Formats: sequence, C-alpha cells, structure tokens
Amino acid sequence: MKAINPDDFKVTREIDLSKIPTNLFNEASDDVKEAKLDEVQAKLSVLQDVMYAHNRYGVLICLQGMDTSGKDSLIREVFKEFNPRGVVVHSFKTPNSTELEHDYLWRHYLALPEKGKFAVFNRTHYENVLVTRVHPEYIMNENLPGIESVDDITPEFWENRMQQIRNFEEHLTQNGTIVLKFYMHLSKEEQRKRLLRRLEKEEHHWKFSPGDLKERDRWQDYMKYYQEAINKTSTEKAPWYVIPADDKEMSRYIVAKIIWEEMQKYTDIKEPQLDDKIKMNFAMYKEQLTKE
Repeated sequence: MKAINPDDFKVTREIDLSKIPTNLFNEASDDVKEAKLDEVQAKLSVLQDVMYAHNRYGVLICLQGMDTSGKDSLIREVFKEFNPRGVVVHSFKTPNSTELEHDYLWRHYLALPEKGKFAVFNRTHYENVLVTRVHPEYIMNENLPGIESVDDITPEFWENRMQQIRNFEEHLTQNGTIVLKFYMHLSKEEQRKRLLRRLEKEEHHWKFSPGDLKERDRWQDYMKYYQEAINKTSTEKAPWYVIPADDKEMSRYIVAKIIWEEMQKYTDIKEPQLDDKIKMNFAMYKEQLTKE
C-alpha cells in the first residue's frame, strides 16, 4: 500500500476541485486499509494521553463535505481509541434563536478545545460562507446592520467574511490551538449511490431527508463556493486538506495519517517530568504505601 504523504493533500496554492480525483483507486483491500487505520488509531490514542498531560495545546479538527461524504463514520472510526475525556465532537446545525443573537462565530468559540484535548467540528464555521452563499436569504436571520434585503449582500460582504475567518483561525493558532481542516471530496455519482442506499436499507431510512435532493440540485454552486473558500482560507498555520472521499476506508486512513504526521511536528509535546526532589523520595513513598 502506497505511503500517505500529507503534502499530497494539503492546499498550498490555488486549486481546481474539478481536477482533483475523488478516489485514489488504491489496490489495497478494505481489510488492509482498516488494519493501517488501526495502527494509526493506536498511535493517536497514546499521543492524546501525552498531550493531555502536557496541557499546552488544543487540537481543532474541521470536517466539511457534501451530504453522505462520510464525516460521521470517519469521526467514529478515527477517534474510537481515544480516551473519552480527550475528544469532544460538535455537530453544528442551523443556528438557533440564541445563537442568532450573537455574531456567526460566537457558537464556534464556545466549542473550541480545551488545552490537552481534541475538538472535532462536524460541519464548521465554514457553513457561513458555503450554505449561506448558496442560500443568501439565510443571512437575513442574522439581523445585521446595513443588510435589509438579499440585494445588500455584496461580493465585499463575502470577502470580509473570509478575512474574518482567517483572523479567527490565526488568533487560535497564535494561542496554542492546532487547526487542521479536511474537505471530504465526494463525487456526485458516489453521492447518488449513497443516497439510494439510504432509501433501500431500512436501517438507514432515518438518515434520508428530501432536503438532501434539493441541495444536490445545487451541486455546482456548492463546488464553486467550496473551491473559493478553500483557496482563500488555506494558510500555513490552518491548512486545508482535500481528501478523496469516494472510498470511505481509504479516506479515514488518510485523515488519521495526516493528523498523526502533522502532530509529529510539535516536538515539544511531552509528558511532564516530576520534580527531582519528588523522585529522590520515591523509596520513602513506596515504604509508606507498603506499610499500610
């Protein structure tokens, strides 16, 4: 199985999503891919324990992608070996009335990871430059000054939002949050197959919504805005990775491997050392415990 190089997926220059494959067509079997994932899961679990003890960094994993791109199952499989205290998953839905009384980033600030922990955003602050661009009428719910109708939402409005998001992520990284962003790059044909499976398999019926088909009709619009958002917000400290998502087993392994490889760059993450005076008294402490 070919080695995974994070740089092959990282966005470091302007991309054209239509020219990026949605499937690597790796010759490895699903069993091999799952075995590879198991290896990385175990490493990440140990890393998370060390990071928890080190207590200097938080890690924010951002997952974006069209419906059925595999975000939920990826979270389940990649992080299943983590100590539950070390990872928190947030699935952002349509903003509620309380959230709409604040700026659009407010609810995301509240969900940021504590030091020593991972937070996974299943759909992220990027919904505010994706869904709202396809459906600009949603912006009206934010009750913004100077926005009286959809006609008031100018190209400059979206440019400002992109800059606000870049500023948000820069602030996070400057204060100890490691930000890794993954776009699950699914083909329209594969989405069709997965939606059909939801209709055909009774145990998956609950996942289906007629709204999925309405959003599917806007596929090209979504691709346009995803591409623009990725190109304008992939930075050195908060990079985007475009992950081929037609093969779920492979995409899970790629994401896990990238997280592991990127975390290796933080060589200062180590278990804290006990004070020498405490170490010198180990024999005394042992003696006290054995006498109980």
